[in-house]
Amino acid sequence: MPDDSVKADIIYICSPNNPTGAAYTRDQLKAWVEYARKNNAIILYDAAYECFISDGELARSIFEIDGARECAIEICSFSKIAGFTGTRCGYTVVPKDLERDGMNINKLWLRRQTTKFNGVPYVVQRGAAAVFTESGMAEIQHNLDYYRKNAKVIADALDECGVWYCGGKNSPYIWLRCPGSMKSWEFFDWLLENCGVVGTPGRGLRRVRRGLLPPDRFR
Repeated sequence: MPDDSVKADIIYICSPNNPTGAAYTRDQLKAWVEYARKNNAIILYDAAYECFISDGELARSIFEIDGARECAIEICSFSKIAGFTGTRCGYTVVPKDLERDGMNINKLWLRRQTTKFNGVPYVVQRGAAAVFTESGMAEIQHNLDYYRKNAKVIADALDECGVWYCGGKNSPYIWLRCPGSMKSWEFFDWLLENCGVVGTPGRGLRRVRRGLLPPDRFR
């Protein structure tokens, strides 16, 4: 949460978080928005996993919070909602109300994009447009329900075994504590060889302790 003793110019928030699945409440996001406005900072809000939010009390966009249009930029991706991983297609929301040092950030972003970016391939654009059709959203919801069901199966099994974990409620990830004193790579090998299940060792994510492993839906 914000610390008034620390001055930040840029604040990066990913909610729901990758890889833990933790999500900020509206009150927590409100505190960040208030901090950003007070310190003239800009929030970069990563909403790639917003499609997995099932708790109606949680915000799916930073712009659901009053004042965010004056201090936030939201980035999102088609890779999570529609399986676009590798196609390099997403979108950025830069409010026209966002200004710093007398400059309009929306206009600066438009200038940057038109100068340095030639767009994604046409076939990818057509696929992205199809995401927002009625049939596209119906198919996507079917897939999201499938991911949620898998996460619940894993969570229920871990609950039954008394294993600590987080995630799985507003994200497709389950982040669990490895049994005993096993390190994440050791448990990764054991899980693959004995259960035929592939996870992602926490060792590969340097910000997370070595004894944790997210099964990533146990693909």
